[in-house]
Amino acid sequence: MRKCVVFISFIIFGNTTHALDFQEAKKMLSKIHRDHDQQKTVYCGCEYSGNKIDLKSCGYKTQKNAKRASRLEWEHIVPISAIGQSFSEWRNGNKALCGSKKGRTCAKNNDRFAQIEGDMHNLWPEIGELNGLRSNFPIAALSGSNYDFGSCKAKIKDKKFEPQLNKGLVARVYLYMDDAYPGHGIISTKNRKLVEAWDKTYPPSDWECERETIVSKIQGKSNKFVFSRCK
Repeated sequence: MRKCVVFISFIIFGNTTHALDFQEAKKMLSKIHRDHDQQKTVYCGCEYSGNKIDLKSCGYKTQKNAKRASRLEWEHIVPISAIGQSFSEWRNGNKALCGSKKGRTCAKNNDRFAQIEGDMHNLWPEIGELNGLRSNFPIAALSGSNYDFGSCKAKIKDKKFEPQLNKGLVARVYLYMDDAYPGHGIISTKNRKLVEAWDKTYPPSDWECERETIVSKIQGKSNKFVFSRCK
């Protein structure tokens, strides 16, 4: 435990592995995506530059918050607030470390939570408004063909979320996170068949494979569910 999360270093299988905090992870990923000319959002395929989203590029229909809709955010594919509930600092706080604060602010003082929050395998660029509207809803196969976001084929219904773009990518992130961080309820028994089906049906793109190689070298651990499917 410590007051301020800046950098965490630990050993896995004899190799030094570095886990960035959330802010450093976002900076690193922004540079990786920019340097490889891969600046499109994960759920909508919107083009972006810096922190500015080009909503017309993907036909996204703003729902409530135009300012946040125009802003890029780094989405936790597996919602960090859902994982956070498994930490006592999130649920109950820690007076010695956090005073009266609970939730994410206090959970950041737990090394394990900080490691999960900054895991780059779980972070992908998305429209800020959609990131907020998705909230911590679990993924699901939703009925009906109506979409709320214009040409962006993402669906939110009954506090569940279904992306139409990059379903396989989403599934492989879930599989990785569940394998890397057991005991945090990342994939429910009910959802496992769905996640495995999406992984099987939608193979990784060239960019997913390339990014996996880059992130693995930085973090020192790979997403085997991507790596095993790449040539």
